[in-house]
Amino acid sequence: MKVEGRNAVYELLKTDKEIDKVLVRKDLKDDASKRLINVIKSNKVKIQLVDKYVIDKESSSDRNQGFIAYVSDYKYFELEDILKDCENKDGFIVILSEIYDPHNLGSIIRVCECAGVDGLIIGKDRCASITDTVMRISEGALNHLKVCKVTNINTTIEKIQQEGFWVYGAELGGESIYKANLKGKICIVIGGEDTGVKRLTKTKCDGIVSIPMQGKVNSLNASVACGIVVFEVLRQRNF
Repeated sequence: MKVEGRNAVYELLKTDKEIDKVLVRKDLKDDASKRLINVIKSNKVKIQLVDKYVIDKESSSDRNQGFIAYVSDYKYFELEDILKDCENKDGFIVILSEIYDPHNLGSIIRVCECAGVDGLIIGKDRCASITDTVMRISEGALNHLKVCKVTNINTTIEKIQQEGFWVYGAELGGESIYKANLKGKICIVIGGEDTGVKRLTKTKCDGIVSIPMQGKVNSLNASVACGIVVFEVLRQRNF
């Protein structure tokens, strides 16, 4: 798996993940690049200096900023790993149902990490998987957020509820997120833009919460909707 860009590589270096090597464009002279090169060296990671055309050929985007790190494929966490982190506190979990766009998944990972979410759960067959693109869009947030892949979302919701979580689906027609009590152990279910939260999944939830909207379009991009909801949870917890 490739990790591209200064910020993403820098965040990767903060973890205990084994890095095979980092490609670095040999003509970089700016201070930010020099600082990152020094950090890479201090972590005793192999650096390979290459020409611009080499790194551009290896890159999946035009935003590599002269840095590409190579690591093993993403290793998903188990549900138990996430639940264990939530044992002695008000845990915060997000479940994704039918989010197929890797750009949306990457953005959601970034949003969730920034909001202090303890773990993200995705469906094995009904969600995008972790790829180079997802890693790049997350801007390094994936290195700090546990992601679990499960076979059955509905069964997983039941397990989470047994651990004391209140599970809310984010969907039209529910209680306003600004009036709902989102404190305590909370799990938010985010559905796809086209399908929303599936009917059976909604019946498993303890309630449905909605984002009040005043425009003529009644739906938001999944990552935007997720950001609004998770930061409302954060606001209620801290203010």
